[in-house]
Amino acid sequence: MARRADGRPATAERTPRSELVPSWASSPDVRRRMQRQQTRDTAPEMAVRRLIHAAGLRYRVDAAPLPNLRRRADVVFRPARVALFIDGCFWHGCPDHGSRRTTANAQYWSAKVERNQGRDRDTDERLRTAGWLPLRVWEHQDPQSVATAVIAEVRARL
Repeated sequence: MARRADGRPATAERTPRSELVPSWASSPDVRRRMQRQQTRDTAPEMAVRRLIHAAGLRYRVDAAPLPNLRRRADVVFRPARVALFIDGCFWHGCPDHGSRRTTANAQYWSAKVERNQGRDRDTDERLRTAGWLPLRVWEHQDPQSVATAVIAEVRARL
């Protein structure tokens, strides 16, 4: 599937927000910056994927593990039923770095991170119920140790 520079599918179109509807962003510059945020192929993802691939494992990138679940994992190992999520510290409320919250629009961002965390828990539970192993790591974790753990889990389930 063709992708845009921001990682979204080429068919994804943004609907312009009406001037009458206020934006959640604290300024137009912040809104543009958030819209440019990559959704896949981030540096932490690429580092882990290179190591996993070098170990001989093959996988799907940015894929939905379950057909009826509209959520995507960063790396999916279908035969082993393992889904890897490399969570961003800001977006998912990292216990080490999540305290560095923005001061602009703090109430919005606090609620946003809580919703993300709730969705993450729900996704993990749905995957477990379907017989999958969800693996969640933080973007700041050492790629080598993450890859080693993922490789061990995938090989144990094959």
